[in-house]
Amino acid sequence: MVALTKAICWKVVAKSFDSSGIGLVIYEKPVSSSCYESRKEDNPPLCDESTRAKTSWYTPLDGCISPIPKTTKWPTPWPQRLKTKPSSLSTVPDAELIFDDDTRRWSELVTNVYIGGLGVNWSSVRNVMDMNAGYGGFAAALTNLPLWVMNVVPVNGSDTLPVIFDRGLIGIYHDWCESLNTYPRTYDLLHSSFLFGNLTQRCDMLTTVVEMDRILRPGGVVIVEDTKEMLKKLKLILRSLQWSTTLHHQRFLVGKKGFWRPKTNR
Repeated sequence: MVALTKAICWKVVAKSFDSSGIGLVIYEKPVSSSCYESRKEDNPPLCDESTRAKTSWYTPLDGCISPIPKTTKWPTPWPQRLKTKPSSLSTVPDAELIFDDDTRRWSELVTNVYIGGLGVNWSSVRNVMDMNAGYGGFAAALTNLPLWVMNVVPVNGSDTLPVIFDRGLIGIYHDWCESLNTYPRTYDLLHSSFLFGNLTQRCDMLTTVVEMDRILRPGGVVIVEDTKEMLKKLKLILRSLQWSTTLHHQRFLVGKKGFWRPKTNR
């Protein structure tokens, strides 16, 4: 540990041992890459960010150190940072316009449609998951409600998780063709905006819907914005699980999970 932590430029800030000989050491990671560059031996090496694949799923560990950005600054204070263009968008063409349009769209949708327009009792909602979060605009539009939102970035889409973190929100990567690492009945509301089009090219929609049923509590709600074709297929699956469904504006499907479960022979 001494050789390894020295090689990656970690500094010991505290060390102690008890009478049994068991010790505790607290390390501090450097705030710049200057230490990495002054090492006598480049081992482990610095990662080449220009050739490093930006993937999050099924990617082996590559054993290199990620360089620390030369220009770092504290983000805009909360809650202003929710509507401030994140630094992670700086390399995207028309980044500020894209970000502002996305923020404005979700603010209007949540205000004019989601709250009061879909028959959802938001006072009973505490835990929300946005299954295809994009820039996190849906979560940002809900900040005045007493709830929290887990933003999910599908692994086969654009990597927008840095933007979500820059806005002060929480999020994860996930492949919706697989099970989600969470307890059953964790969430009160699941939200999906145009997720299923790309998803159904890789796996059966039924697989994802059954997983949604697992992680949603009885009495919980799913809100899906998608094409008419996808909503029609989704409605059939939800009805087969004894969910109640309603369609709004030919664009939003709201499904409510009941307490029904199939009978099993013992």
